[in-house]
Amino acid sequence: MINSYAGLDDAEIAVAAARAGAEVVRDGYGRRHSRIEKGAGDFATDVDVAAEEAILGVIRAARPEDAVRGEEGGQRGAADAVRRWLVDPLCGTLNYSVGSMLVAVNVALTEGPVAVADPFGGEVFFTRGGAAWVRGEGGDTPLAPTAATGLVDVNLDPPFPGAPAFRAVDLLAHPRFVERFRPRVVSSTLALAWVAAGKRAAYVTDGSGLAGSVHFAAGIALCRAAGCVVTGVDGAPVGESGRGLVAAADAETHGALLSMIRRRG
Repeated sequence: MINSYAGLDDAEIAVAAARAGAEVVRDGYGRRHSRIEKGAGDFATDVDVAAEEAILGVIRAARPEDAVRGEEGGQRGAADAVRRWLVDPLCGTLNYSVGSMLVAVNVALTEGPVAVADPFGGEVFFTRGGAAWVRGEGGDTPLAPTAATGLVDVNLDPPFPGAPAFRAVDLLAHPRFVERFRPRVVSSTLALAWVAAGKRAAYVTDGSGLAGSVHFAAGIALCRAAGCVVTGVDGAPVGESGRGLVAAADAETHGALLSMIRRRG
């Protein structure tokens, strides 16, 4: 059997894997789905599982020696594998389950290329060689972050590990925030791709260990490659032990948001 992925670089593998997952997500849209309860109000659907298997199929065919950590299936492959992929097959499951199209498919090779697919927008955002691109019907276009929209996505989903020092909802009540920005709540890391693409001025969320998360790793890498300013909510680098995330299109926007967060804290 001919391996259709032979000769492709890691960036193209990431794009192909994200597209494979996105196709499953599109095909399942609008149907009734079985739920897999995870506890604390979190759940997956049969589409999450099927999309992850489609992504795994691409990675296994193209890079059989690599390990994969998936949101649904956990660790696959050798624990001591040199290379590891992080997969979130359907970021925004709750959105999807109620008929919202605000979802993303995230595929990231640790310390390598990443891809974020918008299943319903038909775009794949990806990195290659330290730069960030979006692939659509017209080909590949470099990503160009800008804060011109003034739109800031804020993740309001619990839990709130930074409370009471930091709660994203408090940011929305800051008088300087409402003077300068307009809040949006996508509830999917698709918002990070939009920051990198200039569709959002910034994205703010609480949380810990986001840099190594299947949910956030691809979006963080995409924003960094596009030239965004990315730190924790405390201004420290985003790492395994980092606190939250502020990804902004430029330094001015980042600084403004950070000053509001610090004042609230």
